[in-house]
Amino acid sequence: MTATLIYCYDPMCSWCWGFSPTWTKLQKALQGLVDSDQLVIQPLLGGLAVDSDVPMPEGMKASLESTWKNIQATLGTEFNFDFWRTASPRRSTYPACRACYVARDMGSEDDMYHAIQKAYYLDAKNPSDLDTLTECAEQIGLKAESFQKAMAHVKSEGLLEEEIEQARHLGLNSFPSLALLIGDKLIPIPLDYKDHSSMLNTMKKALS
Repeated sequence: MTATLIYCYDPMCSWCWGFSPTWTKLQKALQGLVDSDQLVIQPLLGGLAVDSDVPMPEGMKASLESTWKNIQATLGTEFNFDFWRTASPRRSTYPACRACYVARDMGSEDDMYHAIQKAYYLDAKNPSDLDTLTECAEQIGLKAESFQKAMAHVKSEGLLEEEIEQARHLGLNSFPSLALLIGDKLIPIPLDYKDHSSMLNTMKKALS
């Protein structure tokens, strides 16, 4: 029986950015299981914040900047704090989630995820904006026009919302989250942001 490792994330979740290097190491360590068809890795979009054109309140901006500083102090993650002064933030992550959904259909979800994170956390660009997301799409080799059409389709059909509902149904309500699905049994995998080996050992034990 092939097991499924579900990775629930939001591309604009700062803890997902902090987890990114360790998640990359874990995926590499699991490659043998993937190659032997014992494991499938399935990304699932969590959706932190709904569509909004409202500027982010100053208090929320200060709170989120403080979270970035906490992650930087705890994990050594790099952030470009200019974002909070130059990018007109909105509390809206659904557009960035849709961009990853669209890229998945085009075989480039991981590339889009990394492109959005780089634009947001390092280049101080706003992934709540379609212009930024289109730029990310072009960087990973997607055509701007077809990307924007697909974005409109995913929004009009409520496809992202269906996926978010699936994540909630599985109890994956924080991001990032990892859970191992073996048959109809879902096993939450406790996260270690600094070392992938404990997660790897937990999974191997569950699979044996």
